Amino acid sequence: MIVARAVGAALAGLGVRTVFGLVGSGNFHVTGALAEHGARFVAARHEGGAATMADAYARLSGEVGVLTVHQGPGLTNALTGITEAAKSRTPLLVLAAEADEPRSNFHIAQSALAEAVGAIPARLESAGTAVADAIHAYRLAARERRTVLLNLPLALQGREAGDRPGATAAALSGVSGVREAALSGVPGGALGPSTVPDISGMAGMPAAPEPSAASVRALAEVLAGARRPVFIAGRGARWARREIEALADRAGALLATSAVARGLFNGSPWNLDVSGGFASPLAAELIRGADVVVSFGCALNMWTTRHGALIGPSATVVQVDLDPAAIGAHRRADLAVTGDAAATARAVAALLGETPRWRTPELAGRIAREVAWRDVPYTDTTGGGRIDPRTLSIALDDLLPAERVLAVDSGNFMGYPSTFLSVPDENGFCFTQAFQSIGLGLATAIGAALARPDRLPVAALGDGGALMGMADLETVVRLGLPMVIVVYDDEAYGAEVHHFGPHGHPLDQVRFPPTDFAAIARGFGCDAVTVTHPGDLGPVSAWLAGPRDRPLLVHGKITADRGSWWLEEAFRGH
Repeated sequence: MIVARAVGAALAGLGVRTVFGLVGSGNFHVTGALAEHGARFVAARHEGGAATMADAYARLSGEVGVLTVHQGPGLTNALTGITEAAKSRTPLLVLAAEADEPRSNFHIAQSALAEAVGAIPARLESAGTAVADAIHAYRLAARERRTVLLNLPLALQGREAGDRPGATAAALSGVSGVREAALSGVPGGALGPSTVPDISGMAGMPAAPEPSAASVRALAEVLAGARRPVFIAGRGARWARREIEALADRAGALLATSAVARGLFNGSPWNLDVSGGFASPLAAELIRGADVVVSFGCALNMWTTRHGALIGPSATVVQVDLDPAAIGAHRRADLAVTGDAAATARAVAALLGETPRWRTPELAGRIAREVAWRDVPYTDTTGGGRIDPRTLSIALDDLLPAERVLAVDSGNFMGYPSTFLSVPDENGFCFTQAFQSIGLGLATAIGAALARPDRLPVAALGDGGALMGMADLETVVRLGLPMVIVVYDDEAYGAEVHHFGPHGHPLDQVRFPPTDFAAIARGFGCDAVTVTHPGDLGPVSAWLAGPRDRPLLVHGKITADRGSWWLEEAFRGH
């Protein structure tokens, strides 16, 4: 067996079930071996889209995402998606062919590229160690929750693999059944509709660190004295709802999340939804009024804290995180707790008596009536052939089934779907925004749809991002995904319009003539409707009631008289 095929077979043996990418000569054999040994290969139309699909799939499946690309331009095309994954600490393995001959037109410093964007470079070092090298890279991605670029030198790929079938089996046995361990404790040994395992528990990998007894006592003391505590959970706490809620019940805390963990506390009467720029007026008021803020697996960056404005000047800030380097990275923490979110919450709850001072029937009533953005009054600007994006979002929220998975692109529009379109839980929202690149939304929705086939995938895009990612509309059609794609079209790069326009700068470079997105979508094989008024949404209801055998694109021609509230706030912060 040649090296390339041995590596593909070994990775499939580790439990890799889905692989994204584009196939060229350099990654032909490794991709073929993955497919032949049981992995599903999803061909994208652009490597950047493939990278983001793999990122989104990893976020919502609990598996290591896998991307396979050609040498040189295949990797550089994928680089924006890889950067997003690296910044998000997504466990992603990138299999990239590598032209190791310096005179090759494909030759670039691929390891340096990986390091430049925050990924970890690795390489197949020899034919004799190729399988072990690949297993090591896979485990590194899983164990460290990191994006790893595994370079597959062209000169090495065709050699006979030193790891024969027996040796390969022995090497695989050292992983102790990574995939099986990831599913341990899941009923039936398979992913349920709302169950995603924490990959940090994979066998043969270090257990998540327990917090020190001293830090547990210190946090219990802080909470015992708190009168208005708020807990904010981030990506690192998405598997710890039960433990954090139990502690919140004892401490009388209100609950919020960062944007990426949106939906984690759905159903709790004390849920404030998202903290930060997407926070509703009531949520912002209550978070700002907290005397103790405890973050679990959350960076407390400028977005989550509105450039610090949501943290009161006298509030005590506690940060709980697996990574000690993450604590205090964006703002000072009065108490640092290094440890797993669930383990920490469980240990503190065992020491804490019930002190639900802030939780009153009156406050619960306010939260029920006011915390949702759709309950905040606004002046509907629909008219003149354009629909208010809030009105569009609320109408779609009412029409679409609750069991959905929502992916949102970046841009001036993004706050509307992120706040007015509800999600069922933390596995219903996929937010690839760590790098703030537009154009990733459609690919995000594809990866999310494949990870959660039990839910209706909804992609919310701006017109600029939709056109950037349009090639993979063919992928949606080819895969037969019953996806709803909503384009919020203001015929501009709205963020720049609303940032520079008020200062009198010319805007010709960021405004564009009308685009008929519905016609484009039909050309790809989608159903489509153009919406300028709520009365235009009848075809959406008809599509939902039908077989859903083709994707549906909703072209919303939205009003754009002023910038979105969250964007104005972000610019003020800068």
